[in-house]
Amino acid sequence: MYPQFTFLIPTKIYYGFGEFKKVADRVREIGGEKILVVTDPVIGKTDFTQSMLQSLEENGFIYKVYDNVEPNPAVRHVEEGLQMAKGFGCELIIGIGGGSALDTAKAIAVMMTNEGKIGDYWGNPPKNAAMPVIAIPTTAGTSSEITWVTVVKDEEKKVKMGIGSPKLAPAIAIYDPEVTKTMPPGITASTGMDALTHAIEAYTNINNNPVAELAALEAVRLISENLRPAVAKGDNLKARHGVLLGTLFAGIAFANAVLGVVHAITSPLGGYFPVPHGVVNAILLPPAMEYNKNACIDKFVKIAEAMGENIEGLSKLEAADKAIEAVKRLSKDVGIPESLSEIGVKEELLPEIAAEAIKNVNIPLNPRQPSEKDLIQICKAVI
Repeated sequence: MYPQFTFLIPTKIYYGFGEFKKVADRVREIGGEKILVVTDPVIGKTDFTQSMLQSLEENGFIYKVYDNVEPNPAVRHVEEGLQMAKGFGCELIIGIGGGSALDTAKAIAVMMTNEGKIGDYWGNPPKNAAMPVIAIPTTAGTSSEITWVTVVKDEEKKVKMGIGSPKLAPAIAIYDPEVTKTMPPGITASTGMDALTHAIEAYTNINNNPVAELAALEAVRLISENLRPAVAKGDNLKARHGVLLGTLFAGIAFANAVLGVVHAITSPLGGYFPVPHGVVNAILLPPAMEYNKNACIDKFVKIAEAMGENIEGLSKLEAADKAIEAVKRLSKDVGIPESLSEIGVKEELLPEIAAEAIKNVNIPLNPRQPSEKDLIQICKAVI
């Protein structure tokens, strides 16, 4: 039987060393003179962000900077940035930073062209295309720069809202490995494991397609080969390039295939606890793989091969187990905590988290259909 599928990448991608210096050219490519730059307090003060702002000014563009973004951005950040953008007639948004800054930029962009509040579009795609966004990742992991989902936390309801539509996709993504070399080891590790989770879940779920599968497996290979040296020595540009390119492929894969049980759990879990998304993904990935293994053993064998495991002479089940062992070893080697309790997750709240997770859009796509009890057991395996 021949496959039948749809594949979409609405974002134009510029990849390579030195691409960051061409931001003014990309602005001219889209059009518009008034720019809102969305970032966080740390990235906003870096030399490369300041050089970008200087370039925009020298090229005659008018800009304002919203740099109040925090990890796990909330509705209030979107509203603050939106007020600033509307205040000076913004025509284009540049998001620079990690997933939090890029998600905030995308959320502001969609609210610039649609009525109401950002929460109105949780499960209800916006009518109008978002204002153009140029997304510049300074981390290698979230893939927010090429996906059409933005995640915003509703602090009152204690939920992370995933708002998705191709109308949210950035117009342009700029990948420059040089920019990522300032990432500290902990963020390099957590975002890299986030990207690995994207790749593995996109590859193994029931919604994948041949193009997404190829991208996902290449992402697994690149991240597995390069994450350790990127964490160990931040200015290793060969490793930075490998992880960033792997992140790009992982994003291409999950933007089209979506994800699975790990992200179904981390979405509500992040609403209850202020935990780093990539760290939670890394902790939950091995028990989730163990849960899914029997539903897609052949794919687990290929994951093991992509991660450099020697599976010669092994049964399929033994080779599949090698994939799980390889993920655990990589996570440990780059310094990821081994349990949820280490990052503040309370076991008594797992039933509430599971009750929310079972309703997540990724659950029907997981290779094995879990119950709430299954989700609790996955978490308890690493509590």
